[in-house]
Amino acid sequence: MILESIVTTRNEDGTTNIAPMGPHCQRDSFEQFELRPFQESTTFLNLVRTGEGVMHVTDDVLLFAQAAIHQLPHDIALKRASSVDCEFLLDSCRYYEFRVTHIDTSQTRASIQCESVASSRIKDFFGFNRAMSMVVEAAILATRLDFRPPQEIRRCYDEFQQVIGKTGGERELAAFALLCDYVRSHDQKIGSEQPARPAC
Repeated sequence: MILESIVTTRNEDGTTNIAPMGPHCQRDSFEQFELRPFQESTTFLNLVRTGEGVMHVTDDVLLFAQAAIHQLPHDIALKRASSVDCEFLLDSCRYYEFRVTHIDTSQTRASIQCESVASSRIKDFFGFNRAMSMVVEAAILATRLDFRPPQEIRRCYDEFQQVIGKTGGERELAAFALLCDYVRSHDQKIGSEQPARPAC
C-alpha cells in the first residue's frame, strides 16, 4: 500500500527539507518501506548524501498543501531526532526515523529502500474526512501542473470544491484556497489561453 506522509531530510546547508512523500509499505508495519522520489528532487539528493531522514504520519492537510507547493511557514516547529541526523515535525501524529539500505536509480523515480531505526507517537491520528482526502488529492495535482492538461486540473478542482465546501473545516478550506491560488498563479505565469479557474 502507499501511505501519504511527510518526509524530512537534512539539506547540505544544515536546514531541514520538508516534502510530501508516499512511502510504499506493508499494512500496519513501517519496519521497512520504499520511497520513490524523482531523481532531481531535493529529497532524493539529500537521501543520497546523508542516507537518513524522518517519515511522518499526520492528519494536518494544510501542512500537506504547504509542503507540496513550497509555501511552508517559517516558524514550523521542529526538533532534533534521536537516532538520525535530521529534525522531525513536532505537530505530527507519529514519526519514524529511518536509514537508507539501498538505492536503485535505473528509473526516473528512484527506488529507495529504508529501514526504521526509531519511532515515536506524539498524538492520536484524528482521521481523514472527505474534505481532507480531497485536499491531499488537490495537493498532489498541484505538483503535476507541468505534466497534466490544464482542463483536467480545472475539472478536478471544481469537483474537489464541492466536497471540501460541504465537509471541510477551517484548515481544509484554508489549504484548498492556498492550492487554488497556486494553480491560478501558475496558469497566469505560463500565459494559458484558458487560465485555470478553480471554484474557490
